[in-house]
Amino acid sequence: MTDRWLYSWALGSVAFGGASLLIPLYIVQLGASPVELGVLAATAAVIGAPGAILFGKLANRVGHRRPLVLSTLSIVALALAVVPLVTSIAAVIVANAALWLFVASIAPVVTMLVVDDSPESAWSERIGQLNKYQGYGWAGGLVLGTVWPFVGAQLVGATAVTRVLFWLLAACAAASVLGAARSLPRPTEEDHVTSDREVRKVARLLSSSRRGIKGATFAFSPNRLYWTMQSFHPQRLRGRLNPALVTYLAAAVFFFTGSAAFWAPLPLFFTELNFDSGQVFALYLASSLGSAVLYERAGQFAGKLDIRLLQSGALAARGLLFPAVALITGIGGVTYGLGVSGVGLAAIGATWAFIAVVGTAIVTRLAPPAIRGEILGVHTALGAVSGGIGGVLGGWAATVGYLFAFGVAGGLVLLGAGLVVSLRALSGGEDATRTPDNAAGDRPDAVAVPASEREHRSVDAE
Repeated sequence: MTDRWLYSWALGSVAFGGASLLIPLYIVQLGASPVELGVLAATAAVIGAPGAILFGKLANRVGHRRPLVLSTLSIVALALAVVPLVTSIAAVIVANAALWLFVASIAPVVTMLVVDDSPESAWSERIGQLNKYQGYGWAGGLVLGTVWPFVGAQLVGATAVTRVLFWLLAACAAASVLGAARSLPRPTEEDHVTSDREVRKVARLLSSSRRGIKGATFAFSPNRLYWTMQSFHPQRLRGRLNPALVTYLAAAVFFFTGSAAFWAPLPLFFTELNFDSGQVFALYLASSLGSAVLYERAGQFAGKLDIRLLQSGALAARGLLFPAVALITGIGGVTYGLGVSGVGLAAIGATWAFIAVVGTAIVTRLAPPAIRGEILGVHTALGAVSGGIGGVLGGWAATVGYLFAFGVAGGLVLLGAGLVVSLRALSGGEDATRTPDNAAGDRPDAVAVPASEREHRSVDAE
């Protein structure tokens, strides 16, 4: 009975996944410029951060959790029903920001719900179960966007296809509200995650886990920021950041920014090549699945191979693929470009699986144990800021030319790869985490991530 609400949440995730690409395609239809598309991507990337922190604090009270979930699903349903009636690009950007504010903010709440009333030993399994439902739902939204243009054109006519797809996604969100209202648990304060100590336990688990299916196309998770910030104490960072860690964080800024700069103008690029919305959805689905199927394998490789070379190799491949896919797709046009783009974006998604998994391992290894929680929070916050900057940068660069924009994106990722490959401490036996005031990592106040949690394979509930 307790798990029935996950089916409703999966149905709501169909709406989330479909909206993630449908709204950018819609403002392209309205005549949006690359800069406006970049602003849309940038606001969606950063808007969830303050919301996740606010919702997470509210969710510390068990009685708030159910209303927060129901209100979020209701607002998503309303937004998706109204957006296709709006013809102002600025208004759509604002509506999109509001939608993603709630979608991103609710993630800590559903994480608390899924571990409620479960023993701590079962939390990993429960979070993995949440991700399974949410991941399949998100992918289902991309599948619906892929199939609907072919079916919808026959049923409602080509001119109404996009508008009706919005309403189908709104119907999914509305149905999820009804299902969740009937199945969401009505917990009491007893035997649920409410104390600061319990929240920190969940935080340590979530902050070391992997990204979800949407991580292939969206670099930042506000949910991860919320959980990693639970143990964040800025004063403890003073004097404890070793050079290797600073170098890796700088590399992360470059490859997060480059990745966001690539994805921001991509819908307009495909549209101008005369790809229809179903084909664009299919390409994004290929990228998402390309990463999702390799998270487990990436973790296995990370345990056997040199993580410095593994990470820098994945980044180098990603950096080269960004402009290469655009160039070859442009030459091939619709006839051959679709197949080339599908293979290329699947490969780009595959690189992200390694970047996300190995990146967590690198930060865990380089961060002194006593401040590991804080460093994970800094790493995630850098992803948020870089995602916003990258979205705007990608939109601006695309006004010069798409090949230039994707070249800039690839160059930033390659610069990050160069910094990673310079970290020889990751390949050797040096203790990169040692600092003058931290000769050992077993102090009582250390925020260490147990080995069993570092090897956790389920993706985080974004």
